[in-house]
Amino acid sequence: MRAIEFKEYGGPEVLTLVETVTPEPGPGQVTIDVAYAGVNFADLKARSVGYRVPGLPFVPGLEVSGRVRALGEGVEGLSPGQEVAAFLDGGGYADVVAAPADTVFPLPAGVDLRTGATLPTVLPTAHALLHEVGRLRAGESVLVQGAAGGVGTVAGQLAAAAGAGAVYGVVSSAAKAAYALDHGYDEVFLGDTFPDEVHRATGGRGVDLVLDPVGGDALRRGVDALAVFGRLVSFGNASGAQPWSVGQGELYPGSRSVAGFSILELAAKDPATLRTVAERAFRAVTDGHVDLPVTAEFTLAEAADAHLLMEGRTSTGKLVLRIGG
Repeated sequence: MRAIEFKEYGGPEVLTLVETVTPEPGPGQVTIDVAYAGVNFADLKARSVGYRVPGLPFVPGLEVSGRVRALGEGVEGLSPGQEVAAFLDGGGYADVVAAPADTVFPLPAGVDLRTGATLPTVLPTAHALLHEVGRLRAGESVLVQGAAGGVGTVAGQLAAAAGAGAVYGVVSSAAKAAYALDHGYDEVFLGDTFPDEVHRATGGRGVDLVLDPVGGDALRRGVDALAVFGRLVSFGNASGAQPWSVGQGELYPGSRSVAGFSILELAAKDPATLRTVAERAFRAVTDGHVDLPVTAEFTLAEAADAHLLMEGRTSTGKLVLRIGG
């Protein structure tokens, strides 16, 4: 079978199309004939700096859609040929993957395989950020950094569907702002001055919930944008800044709080909880509350081009690799 792997860390050019052995399912596993694989920022970090890479060579890819190929010992509730989406700890850029059955999900009714590849990471992440961790209540205001990205596209729609009083976004360009405004956002701010814009928009109050995938100085600006009793949820460090810390000086004056979320850590430590969150999140698609736009599609052999586009920070929505179709 074909797969995309890298044998050293570096730019998109280190991604190589190879022929490798087709996996067989072990106990508690499912093999899947992959139709589409989602492309995520974590894949870029794996390729460039070895983020969560246990060893080389390594095949990136955290999410796929496709059809069940075979079931390992002890797997119930799935059947060969069934259309599914799966969350993986790497390995998704391939014709066939082996996935833990706990993180393989039958596709919701009406969701095709192309859209299915966008489900496993962004939907549970956005749902957890807003609800399980962020504790959003109806009428509260939300600010999302990276509002035009995969998670941001979903978070804006989920927040609006949950009855948020106002949904604000932060993006890096006017084109991204226009995109975000079409996906649940009431107002979108450009660049690093967003705390001032937030306080202007809220009459000086600030927002109740901030979602931050950037880290570094952007996280601190997010804290500055919080209202009294406001919460910030960190779910990434796209800035590449040194690990952040927030102390009493920042939190005590406004009785603010900071939390963190990683879908990779949740999948590794508590897959049953991930499954529960994912099932809640998937209902937002079948209920018509969320549209998951695929904004660019590449073949498996064009994986480097997909990484190059995402690295340029000009992409919106979700990027996928078409593998089996």
